[in-house]
Amino acid sequence: MTTPNPAQQAAILAEALPYIKRFHGRTIVVKYGGNAMTDEHLKQCFARDVVLLKLVGMNVVVVHGGGPQIENMLTRVGKKGEFIQGMRVTDAETMEVVEMVLGGQVNKDVVNLINHAGGKAVGLTGKDSSMIRAKKLMLPNKDNPEALIDVGQVGDIVQVDPSLIGHLESSGFIPVIAPIGVGKDGETYNINADVVAGKVAEVLKAEKLVLLTNTPGVLDKAGQLITGITPKQIDDMVEDGTLSGGMLPKIGSALDAARNGVKSVHIIDGRVEHALLLEILTDHGVGTMIKSH
Repeated sequence: MTTPNPAQQAAILAEALPYIKRFHGRTIVVKYGGNAMTDEHLKQCFARDVVLLKLVGMNVVVVHGGGPQIENMLTRVGKKGEFIQGMRVTDAETMEVVEMVLGGQVNKDVVNLINHAGGKAVGLTGKDSSMIRAKKLMLPNKDNPEALIDVGQVGDIVQVDPSLIGHLESSGFIPVIAPIGVGKDGETYNINADVVAGKVAEVLKAEKLVLLTNTPGVLDKAGQLITGITPKQIDDMVEDGTLSGGMLPKIGSALDAARNGVKSVHIIDGRVEHALLLEILTDHGVGTMIKSH
C-alpha cells in the first residue's frame, strides 16, 4: 500500500470535515463481530476508529457478539452448538457458558482494546441496572404455524432503558455492551447481538446503526454488492431465499431500526481496514446502506 503524500493526506482530512460537523454530538451504534473481532490487525483498526469518532465529538456505543468464542468454549466443555433460524439453541448449561464468555472474556477484551487505543470504555451487560429487559423468545415454525419452536434461554427484548448509557456518554465514556438480557424474575437470556444493537440504536434515536460483517454487505443472487436498498427490496430477497441463515437476524434488526427512527443503517465489511471511518467520514462507503423507506 502506498503512503499518501502530504497533499493527499490533507485532502483526506478535509473530506472528513463535513461529516465530522454533521455527526458531532450524534449517537452511532456499532455492532462489532466477525473477522474484525478475531484478526489482530483489524482489532487495532476498529479500536482506533472508535476512539477517533469519540474524540471528534460523536457518541459511540459498541454492542459485541462472540459466536466463535462461545463455540470454542462449548467445544472445550464437550457441547455442540446448534442453531435454528440463525438463533443459538441455549439450554441452562449453554447459557452459563454464553454469559461467562460474552459478559466476561469477550466484553473485557473489547474494553481493553479500546482503552489501549486511548479511549475510556466501560463494559456492561443488559443485566447492569436492568438495562435490557427480556422475555423468552419463541420462533415461528414454518411447517406448522400453530406450533412455536422453543430455543431455550434465548431472549426477545421487552424494553431497553437508555439512562445508564446516557450517563456514561455524557461523562466521556464509551459503553461496550454484551448482548445478555434479564427477565422479570431475574432469569438470564442470550439475545442475538444484531437484535440488541438495533434496539439500542432505536431507543437512543441514533443517527446511524453500523453492523460489521464478514461479507461485503448485502449481496444479490449473483453475489454482487447492493450499495443501497429499501425495506421492500429486502422483503422480496428474504422471500425468494437470497437472504438466509445468519443474515436474517442482521437484516431483521437493521430493518426494524430503519423503520423506527434510526436515520441510516449500514451493513459493512469488517474485513476492510478502518471500515468504520471509511463508512462514516468519507465519500467511499464499504457496504450496504438501508434507507428508512
